Amino acid sequence: QVQLVESGGGLVQAGGSLRLACAAAGRTCSSDGRGWGREAPGKEREFVAGISWITMTYYADSVKGRFTISRDNAKNTVYLQMNSLKPEDTAVYYCAAGGGTYYRSKEDYTYWGQGTQVTVSS
Repeated sequence: QVQLVESGGGLVQAGGSLRLACAAAGRTCSSDGRGWGREAPGKEREFVAGISWITMTYYADSVKGRFTISRDNAKNTVYLQMNSLKPEDTAVYYCAAGGGTYYRSKEDYTYWGQGTQVTVSS
C-alpha cells in the first residue's frame, strides 16, 4: 500500500554534496517517522538519519554534522542533504517510512524503498 521512490543519487568527489529525495505514495500517515538507511556490499544496513512528524531528528555518529534530514509532509517527501561526503559514505541509500511515533532506528520502520546508489570518489 506504500511505495517509496528515491532520487538524487550519483557519483561525487570527496568533499562534495548530494541531495536525496524520497517521495511516498499510498497510505502513508504524515505523523509517521521517516528516515534513511544505507547499505554497503557485505555490510548490514546502517540507519543514518530519521525525522519525526514534528521534525525531531536523529543522526548516526558517522554522519552527524554533515548530513541533514528534512521533510515536507504536504508532499509526502523526505530529503537527505549530504555535505562533506567521504568515500566511506559510498553505499546504496534507502528511504524508510511507516515509523509511527518512532524514528531513531531501522527497526522502527515498516516500509523501505528500492534504494539509490551514492558513490564518493577519493
